[in-house]
Amino acid sequence: MSEPLLFYALAVPAVVLLGLSKGGFAGLGALSLPMLALAISPVRAAAILLPILIVQDVVGVWAFRRDWDAAILAWMLPGAGIGILLGYLFAAQVSSAAVLAVVGAISVLFGLYRLWSERRGAVAVAAQAPGWVGSLLGVASGFTSQIAHAGQPPFQVYVLPRRLPRDVLVGTTAIFFAAVNWAKVPAYWALGQFDRDTLGVAALLLPVAIASTFAGVWLVRRVSPERFYTAIYALMVLVGVKLIWDALA
Repeated sequence: MSEPLLFYALAVPAVVLLGLSKGGFAGLGALSLPMLALAISPVRAAAILLPILIVQDVVGVWAFRRDWDAAILAWMLPGAGIGILLGYLFAAQVSSAAVLAVVGAISVLFGLYRLWSERRGAVAVAAQAPGWVGSLLGVASGFTSQIAHAGQPPFQVYVLPRRLPRDVLVGTTAIFFAAVNWAKVPAYWALGQFDRDTLGVAALLLPVAIASTFAGVWLVRRVSPERFYTAIYALMVLVGVKLIWDALA
């Protein structure tokens, strides 16, 4: 577990953001992998975060297990499986610099999309978009989740206009990404990323992950998260630009 000190300085807040996201503050966790990619390889960073995400999923799914939309999951999950496969093939064929650039680009696009949607108060898909649109957006969500654990924007483009009750939205999101994260395990295994050091670092961060997830579940029912979002998404854009710069240097 010879990660640099900078990694641990970034890892704790990154895992806290993941926990808050899994607990109901959707979108905050998308900054986690770009933060870690400032210190280590993005593929290794993603592999460290994946076991943490899976453990956090258990808390989120259990907390909202009675509130979810079966139709959304039925349309989007098959597409997500295709997207995960495409993401694996991409990561297996290109250099680490190319993966870093893609992670940076996803971070910039995610941050700009969320800043735009917060300002406009809407997303650009009609509430009654047909199911096949959900399947296509599932492909996009699976791909960006495989590359950067950032599958929220395509998922939200399809789901948010439907104006689901809060707990149904959180529960559907939790179940969708729990399934997606388990589906990513064989891909990361095939990429050779689950070595002893990776799993050891993930285990060290697990207590922070679990505590922050429970904190997210508690907070999402008591506070309005809007005050945090603008700063987080602006930071995502800046971190993404830095990653792209590093990839091109």
